[in-house]
Amino acid sequence: MFLKRMLACLLVLTLALSGVVAQDDATDEDPGTIVDVLSGLTVEDHSMDEDMMASSELPDLGGRTVTVAIENAYPPFNYLDEEGNPIGWDYDALAEICARLNCVPEFVETSWDGMILAVSRGEFDMAADGITITEERAEVVDFSNGYVTLEQVLLVRSDEDRFSTVEEFVADESLTVGVQPGTTNFFTAEELLGEGSERIVTFDTFQIAVLALIAGDIDAAIMDNVAGQGYVGANPDAVKMIDDPITAQEELGFIFPKGSDLVEPFNQALASMEADGTLLELNLKWFAGASEEE
Repeated sequence: MFLKRMLACLLVLTLALSGVVAQDDATDEDPGTIVDVLSGLTVEDHSMDEDMMASSELPDLGGRTVTVAIENAYPPFNYLDEEGNPIGWDYDALAEICARLNCVPEFVETSWDGMILAVSRGEFDMAADGITITEERAEVVDFSNGYVTLEQVLLVRSDEDRFSTVEEFVADESLTVGVQPGTTNFFTAEELLGEGSERIVTFDTFQIAVLALIAGDIDAAIMDNVAGQGYVGANPDAVKMIDDPITAQEELGFIFPKGSDLVEPFNQALASMEADGTLLELNLKWFAGASEEE
């Protein structure tokens, strides 16, 4: 039954994801709020001001190839368009960073399960997959400075009227939630509902979880509000986010093997992108649905 319903809505979701976030939906938000949120980046805490950046040269990596682990299943960070071409924030950001550092990103598609461990073992030079910076992960990999802040939220069907807060969702033991194993969203679900709870349903990717939500096989999905905004913009008649954050603000960053010599150059590139407005432009394009011209 789930498979039939999932296939029925697959076309709608796939076509919608080619745009990731609808332009009209972005205009419903207060522009100042969007800019404030997407410019609340931790790189500003470590970055140089514009005058200093103008007089500083970024490191030159000499055309070095940088292998990047990526999932291609986490819009708007990385996913495949209708023609099977990989696109998303990660691709644009890494292209810009390597243009500034004189390196060549070599993207290698791999599953989320085991990605952090693979990077820690040096199987990849880095990973870009909307990875939340946590103390536990920082014990096995090095993080770049954060490039965007976010909160975890509940994504629900647009006609959901059984609950409107996280507390109400938790209190109704008949409700289920979809998550991807090994993510901070999964661990948040366990904190809310208990480890091993039968109310937690796992899926290989967030895309499948959203399909299951739209099909009515689960009642909510926990995800970052940045990714959630992408799904809402792509499917405004199908899903919405509950306006009740589950967690406090968190930060996303790239990960590298411990002691990697790429961390500092990437931090400097991110700082330069923040200083000249490129980082905010990318964030608005992919996370708020704004075009590059806007």
